[in-house]
Amino acid sequence: MKKNFCSLSHIQLAFGFTLLASGIAIGQMRVIIGSVTDNINNKPISGVTIFQEGSDAVATTTISGIYRVQVSGENPVLVFKHPDYPERKVSLGDRVFVDVSLDKESDNENGNKNSNGVGNEKAIEEVVLNAGYYKVRDKERTGSIAKVSAKDIENQPVTNALGAMQGRMAGVTIVQNSGVAGGGYDVQIRGRNSLRTYSTGSFNANAPLYIIDGIPMPSGNEFRSGLASAVLPYSDTNPLNAINPDDIQSIEVLKDADATAIYGSRGANGVVLVTTKQGVKGKTQLTFNSSYGLGRIARLPEMMSTKDYLKVRKAAFANDGIQNIPVTAYDLKTWDQNREVNWQKYFIGNISEQSSHHINVSGGSENTKFTLSGAHDEQTTLFPGDYRYKRNNAGLSLQHQSTDRKFSVGFSSYYTTQSNVLPPTDFYRIYTGIAPNAPELYKADGSINWENNTFTNPMAAASQTYKTDSRQLISNLSLEYKILAGLTAKLNSGYTESRVNEKRIYPKTFYNPSTNIGSERSAIRKGETGSTSWIVEPQLSYHQQIGKHSVNALVGTTFQQQQATSQVLYASNFPSDELIENIGSAQSIAVSSAGSFVYHYQSVYGRFNYQFDQKYILNLTARRDGSSRFGPANRYSSFGAVGAAWIISKEKFFESLPWVSFAKLRGSYGTAGSDLIGDYQYMDTYQTGLYPYDGVQSINPVRLFNPSFGWEKTRKLEGALELSFFRNRINVTGAYYRNRSSSQLVGIPLPGTTGFPSIQANLDATVQNSGWEFTLESTNIKKDKVSWNTSFNFSSPRNKLLEFPNIKGSSYANTLAIGHSTVIRKLFHYTGVDPVTGTYQFEDVNKDGKLDSNDRTVIKDIGMRWEAGITNSIRYKSWKLQFLIQVVDQIQNNSYSSAANLGLMGNLPIQFLDYWTPENPNATFQKPTTYANAALTSAALNFTNSDATVSNALYVRLRNISLQYDIPAEVFKTIQMSVFFQGQNVWTWTKFRDLDPEFVMAGFTPPLQVFSLGFTIKF
Repeated sequence: MKKNFCSLSHIQLAFGFTLLASGIAIGQMRVIIGSVTDNINNKPISGVTIFQEGSDAVATTTISGIYRVQVSGENPVLVFKHPDYPERKVSLGDRVFVDVSLDKESDNENGNKNSNGVGNEKAIEEVVLNAGYYKVRDKERTGSIAKVSAKDIENQPVTNALGAMQGRMAGVTIVQNSGVAGGGYDVQIRGRNSLRTYSTGSFNANAPLYIIDGIPMPSGNEFRSGLASAVLPYSDTNPLNAINPDDIQSIEVLKDADATAIYGSRGANGVVLVTTKQGVKGKTQLTFNSSYGLGRIARLPEMMSTKDYLKVRKAAFANDGIQNIPVTAYDLKTWDQNREVNWQKYFIGNISEQSSHHINVSGGSENTKFTLSGAHDEQTTLFPGDYRYKRNNAGLSLQHQSTDRKFSVGFSSYYTTQSNVLPPTDFYRIYTGIAPNAPELYKADGSINWENNTFTNPMAAASQTYKTDSRQLISNLSLEYKILAGLTAKLNSGYTESRVNEKRIYPKTFYNPSTNIGSERSAIRKGETGSTSWIVEPQLSYHQQIGKHSVNALVGTTFQQQQATSQVLYASNFPSDELIENIGSAQSIAVSSAGSFVYHYQSVYGRFNYQFDQKYILNLTARRDGSSRFGPANRYSSFGAVGAAWIISKEKFFESLPWVSFAKLRGSYGTAGSDLIGDYQYMDTYQTGLYPYDGVQSINPVRLFNPSFGWEKTRKLEGALELSFFRNRINVTGAYYRNRSSSQLVGIPLPGTTGFPSIQANLDATVQNSGWEFTLESTNIKKDKVSWNTSFNFSSPRNKLLEFPNIKGSSYANTLAIGHSTVIRKLFHYTGVDPVTGTYQFEDVNKDGKLDSNDRTVIKDIGMRWEAGITNSIRYKSWKLQFLIQVVDQIQNNSYSSAANLGLMGNLPIQFLDYWTPENPNATFQKPTTYANAALTSAALNFTNSDATVSNALYVRLRNISLQYDIPAEVFKTIQMSVFFQGQNVWTWTKFRDLDPEFVMAGFTPPLQVFSLGFTIKF
């Protein structure tokens, strides 16, 4: 009994201390009530946000201008904000009833300047950033977070918001993979951390984590059918393809350890946070916008004429010593020698049409807000044929808060359907393979022309149409309850579902009729992929402010599961091509591949933020993750970061610098990780064999068990200085970062005697990404009728392989080098064309009299060296002009890699007419060959692997421009209307020959130049 009594006494004592502590906390809290009115006409102002300085709790005024907010501490300061009025701060003292009037001329309670004599920190304090699990005011953040808002996204004719982000963020490199409708984007945040690429697996190991309204998007596609590999790079798209840009309120990008460590293993490559638009209280408002645009390839080379082309072909046969041109050289022997066709214009020189229609209905009361949205987008390709991409979106968002402000619930759901009809191969890679005097593609009756079996008609292959249909659902439910003053419980949950159906049709028209192949050889390949994912994240947050001390704490846990299934069917032997999409009519159906996986992920995370006197800030984050993708010995790992900031402008010695509005020094260090390797990679796995043995289906081992297979880790370091001058008219940030990634998840090669080519393991290699980032924002003019704002960003990244044990003896010896970037080319040193023999010459480095891999000693780092973007936003009365100029300095592969085709059937740009002849001994290119001459053939192939095919690709691009006119309100009274003109990839200056300097992915259409017109109506 005594033991029980003692235990009970301890419980009672602990409970008593809890009540006492709660009483103290509650005793420091008080409720402030008041109204907000306009100082000129004394009318109430609704939608004013009010919060205590240093606190995250926010209240808003009702339609009657009434507010109610909780504060704590001695002499708290209330901040009042509204987009139409300057910010106002009020020191409360011991007051509990405070009425405030806002004046468009005054900045604080008495219209006076602050202690620095430069006004309050309005521009910086007004920006609230989404850091994922929490929100933070810009001036108080210790991490590196970049942001673009709706107004930046809306001003560009793009179907994916990533296109609107290009050139706007320091340290964020975005390249569109293809100009084909529905294509994807390659996004790198502060460089490439992993040695793995798409070519080594179905996961993009350097892709950031995408989170839409609190829901992480599935990390990678375990299954790829490969049906679209020739028309969409990597057969991949992008998670943001499913979101209409007009539905996005803001996009924040988390870059450094302090910002990403709370996401642990998922934050190594940075985090992209997408927030869709929510309802705004007030009268219900309907917004409709519509636009129509035209796109084309802005930069294409001029091709050889038939006369020049035939001259090259004849010279090639002569150089190879062939006197009698063979009959298989149809372009010289059979086809019309005077025929001239611009195949470039026919296949990729067409116009792409784009249309977009979006409707949004939003509104709400003091307690409940809502928004409904719908959109339809269509885009055609540049290719000849009825190819078209369609997207439909429907969104719903609801937020409700109880009258006492203790309980709130939010729900959002976003549903997207996408369909795309494309050729099986990007036509960009077709037009160069056709002679300019090739015959007509179609006969008079519309059938494919084979020109008496002398023409391999590309339209035959194009009849293998690729079709895809997808459905995606993203839903989020969040619940929040304020348990005590400063203590809040929250539950974030989400569900995503995706279904993708792909088809590739192989009709009989693919075959030459002379082969007498009919519908019995017609076939269809169908790929079906389905995935579902759910996540539940309960968390507790606590905020307390006592005097000059402010504490914010957060603790939570994550439970996530993702499941996917995939199946690829091959059906053939149809009675008619009319039934080719009806798989049930096929005589033969086979399962090419099938599979499924389940991915489990769980973690616990926490954040502790301490501020003293609004000058010194310490931020600690930690996370422990568990992933089913790793072996039992390394399934769990811990990640964390520390960030600190010193707001120097709060110090007294800064009072002597009235022209400095704000100054902050911040830094961070921490770790993040990655499990982007695919599922079951550590296990013994098997696959069914192609052929049965003795009537029994065989099973073959394909992967070895590795219980030590574990996390890839990245250590991040950053230091930054933020400054604002002249009442925040000029804001400058400079930052240096260094990220080091180790324990690389790669396939380590094994001896052939093991029976396996490699084993999945952690390679003891280290990749470093470092660089400088600078941003500048300035308010050049700010008047009632005229305003002009400028923003500038600059990045100078460096990617380097620091360590790789025994690299010279590994299979990576030809693709990696210590001290260089992870994307390199090892090349021969090209010394020119021999003026006597007319062949390419290269340096024999080891002087052994032959040219081999030992002579490929020139190492070129492929990629960006630095980039800059400058945006100007100008307003004059009802006119708004915005434009972005991007400058990029980079090393890229150039068009000389096509020189090996000089002399073969197929056209080339006119630059290749500068080839060697006795009359032109100092030519750029060697004499043409049909590959019948061994010396010329070898030299041509070596040339494509020489440093002549790599060059500087610096360019200056007018990335986008937008001109908008807001029709005066008195014209339509109750209707607001705007009309706009938008342009994307408007103009480019570069010395880089023939290709788009930004996009050099061989065989794929580059991003398009797009111009669009549209209007917006608000009721």
